[in-house]
Parts: sequence; structure tokens; C-alpha cells
Amino acid sequence: MILHVNLGENSYDIVIERGALSKAGEMLDLNRKTLIVTDTGVPAKYADAISKQAEKAFTFVLEQGEQSKNFDDLQAILALMTDCGFDRGDCVCAVGGGVCGDIAGFAAAVYMRGIDFYNIPTTLLSQVDSSVGGKTAIDFHGMKNLIGSFKQPKKVLIDPETLKTLPKRQINNGLCEALKMSATSDNELFELFEKSDIYSELDTITERSLRIKINVVEQDEKEAGLRRVLNFGHTLGHGIESAVSPELYHGECVALGMLAMCSDELRERLLKIYDKLGIPKRYDFDKTAVTEAVAHDKKSSSGKIKAVFVDRPGEFEIRSVGMEELTQRLEAVL
Repeated sequence: MILHVNLGENSYDIVIERGALSKAGEMLDLNRKTLIVTDTGVPAKYADAISKQAEKAFTFVLEQGEQSKNFDDLQAILALMTDCGFDRGDCVCAVGGGVCGDIAGFAAAVYMRGIDFYNIPTTLLSQVDSSVGGKTAIDFHGMKNLIGSFKQPKKVLIDPETLKTLPKRQINNGLCEALKMSATSDNELFELFEKSDIYSELDTITERSLRIKINVVEQDEKEAGLRRVLNFGHTLGHGIESAVSPELYHGECVALGMLAMCSDELRERLLKIYDKLGIPKRYDFDKTAVTEAVAHDKKSSSGKIKAVFVDRPGEFEIRSVGMEELTQRLEAVL
């Protein structure tokens, strides 16, 4: 299956195909120097499969975890590219989850003012969300994704077979982001979470989530308006993640964040889905640390934050809220 992202000169395809890793050389232009960025949590055979199909491959391995999205690792990636003589005709390829995609994409965006970037997401979270849309970044001063750039990939390659090596908690981590998109934009997908065997529907969930994100990104590539809908649950979720990571995963923090930004009726429906997925419904965290992180969030403006609220699945509202209201919501629900 091929899904097309129509962004003019920045357009690209998302290829979803079982066994795609072994065919990467046919789908991507690897007949040049290729830097593969992966991490210690990704099976080495995935990066090796890409390396064997490239004309001249170099591999940079990050330590697994959000903590690797930092200036030191970014500098090390750029230094390797420089030492190996990469030029504007060469490319970077991320093989892994969102951390790999974020920092590799950022490196590709800034090296020689931009070289080609391919994303091969191997986690469900990155397949349904972070690999598409062009957001790349590193964390800074305890703030998630504070420094970054929009860098659309040349192509995204999704091989569902890579999910077979993921522990169930990582699958659930990705499902939280898919659930988020269903809550704002797809009532039928939301009902699938409620009524179906979720794990037997991963292919459908992935496709429908991607179609939601593609539709939003095509209308608002650089988050001037509509694209903020993708931040449902993230306003407080990122603050929670800053306070408790790595104890909770990104998707789990987003799931908690959604509970504070929806109607009572929707919250009850979400909680039942969390029970099906084994997602935490409450967590003991430092409220001050969370609110400080939210106050410094890059989505804030003049003391207000653009936040997404959902009353019914498939409908949403974006409005500016102050820290007092967000704190009250945090305390009331979590």
C-alpha cells in the first residue's frame, strides 16, 4: 500500500508493505553515502538490512531512550557525516522509533543546510505518528522537542513485520497516539477501539491513523492552525513526560493528558479503553514539575497555551487557556 502526502515540492510517499526492509534498495535511493541512525533498543538486523543495500553505509547507534535527543548526540552525528565526507548529494536514514527519527531528521535538516532524509519507523508509535509530517527536534533544558526544524522525508518505509519484536507495552504506547487521533477525527476508529479486538486490527488502525495525519499535515504543514489538533493530550502529556520519563512512555503520558482535556462522558469511554490496553489511568507525579514544563511549552504564547479539547469522538475544539485552568484540570483528573 502506498499513501501519498501532497505537499508540493515536499511531497512524498509512505510505503506500507510486509518485508519492505529487504526491498529498501528498490524503494529508496541508497546508491550514495548513507548514514543510518538507529539505537540500542532496535534489533541490529534492521539497520544491517539497510546497510547491505546501500552503496556506502555508515551507522550511528544511539543509546535507547528520550535522553539521546540532545546536543551531544546531534553533534556526534554531524561530526561523523563530516569526517566521512558526506555532501549534499548523500542521505540520512532513520531506522527505529521516534527518537531516531527526530534526531536523524534534524541532522539531515541542518547538515549543509539540508540533505535527503528517509524514515524507516520500526515501532507502532513512530509508524502511526512521528515518522510522518516532518517535525524533527532535540530536547533542550528539560523541554521536549524545544529545538528543531520542519524536514519532510523523501519517503517513509513501514514494514509491519518489525512490530513482531516489540513488547506489548510498546505496542500499547503506539496505540495511545492512534487513539488520540481517533478521538479528534474518526468516530468509527474510536468505536473500533471500544468494540473490537484491538491487537487483531493493527493494520487497519495504522492506515486510518496515517490517513488522519496526512489530511491534517496537507492542510497545515507547519502548524499554523489545524495541525494543532494533533496535540490533543500533549499539552499536559509533555509536561507529565518531562516530570516522570523514563518511568512512563510517551504514549502513556499523552493518554493521561487526554483525560484532563475532554468531557466527562468521553473520559469514561477512554478509561474503559485504557483498561483494555493496560494503560495507567492515574500516576503519582510532581505537580510543580509538570506545570513548570507546561508553562515553558513551545505552544505557549503571551501566557496562554493553544490546547485541544474533545467532547465527542470525531469532534474537537482548539482554544487558548491559561496555566490556572490547566493546573485545575491536572489536579481534578490526575
